[in-house]
Amino acid sequence: MGEKEKILVTGAAGFIGFHLVKNLIERGCEVVGIDNINGYYDTNLKFARLEETGISADAEKWGKPVQSSRYPNYKFIRINLESHEKVFELFNREKFDKVCHLAAQAGVRYSLENPLAYIESNIVGFMSILEACRSNKIKHLVYASSSSVYGDSDKMPLSVDDNVDNPISLYAATKKSNELMAHTYSHLYNLPATGLRLFTVYGPWGRPDMAYFLFTKAITEGQPIKVFNNGEMYRDFTYIDDIIEGLMRVIDNPPKYEQTPYKIYNIGNSNPVKLQHFIEAIERALGKKAKKKYLPIQPGDVLKTFADVTSLREEIGYRPNTPVKEGVARFVEWYKKFYSAQ
Repeated sequence: MGEKEKILVTGAAGFIGFHLVKNLIERGCEVVGIDNINGYYDTNLKFARLEETGISADAEKWGKPVQSSRYPNYKFIRINLESHEKVFELFNREKFDKVCHLAAQAGVRYSLENPLAYIESNIVGFMSILEACRSNKIKHLVYASSSSVYGDSDKMPLSVDDNVDNPISLYAATKKSNELMAHTYSHLYNLPATGLRLFTVYGPWGRPDMAYFLFTKAITEGQPIKVFNNGEMYRDFTYIDDIIEGLMRVIDNPPKYEQTPYKIYNIGNSNPVKLQHFIEAIERALGKKAKKKYLPIQPGDVLKTFADVTSLREEIGYRPNTPVKEGVARFVEWYKKFYSAQ
């Protein structure tokens, strides 16, 4: 990745986007971050992430570029990806080299309540990005897919060669659609595109709708935690630093195939952890036992995720190496510091 490369990060106020922006600007890239700062979860956390990268409260205003006070090579703009014209204006003005598209309506369970939000953001919004990338001859589009595309597969570990025609949530269906749309643009317009099927990512500045965050909050406050399926679920918990390290390598390595420069990778820890054990790691880090309320598995949830990351390891040297105990301790330390300051 050239130091002077100009990179667009969508979803820059989000969990992964925030960490990626920091790493790119520290590397010396010129970065533009965009986000619509929607209210799916606490916007105060999103604004706090922006503040951490030197973006002031002006970020609340739509369409106004805000220069970072901390990093001269970073600015942020609040826009909706569904606004095709605004996205095109942005691309035409900024002349990006590469795009990392992380913006999406997240959450499996919320897709049962508000399905239209997923079509707007994940399908219509992604279309804006693809069209803008095509028109502006972007050198590499990296976008977030999800392990949820595998549905409730019994075959483990989950491989990118597996069939992904049976999603069990609308969220998963939109992510599978993104992969198909990106493949089409790679094939038709020679747009280098790499999709990353993300497994369960955790760490400081994480999403408050995620189980580990909810557990930490409830245990801290002495409230019972909801444990689905008796904690007999396995997740390929991957620490944020490991994900970012892999993302940076992927951005740097566009697919080289002549006809269709397109690639899909799994990005996870390749070491599934039982939910019960993950809860125990949080209890240890907090020095406090959880009150548990056991509930049946929820619609759209899968029993196990386990990533086969062989291709990512062999082709770009991806090596996740943060043990759960260490990652959870770092998250809990951040959580206590952040919420004690509120």
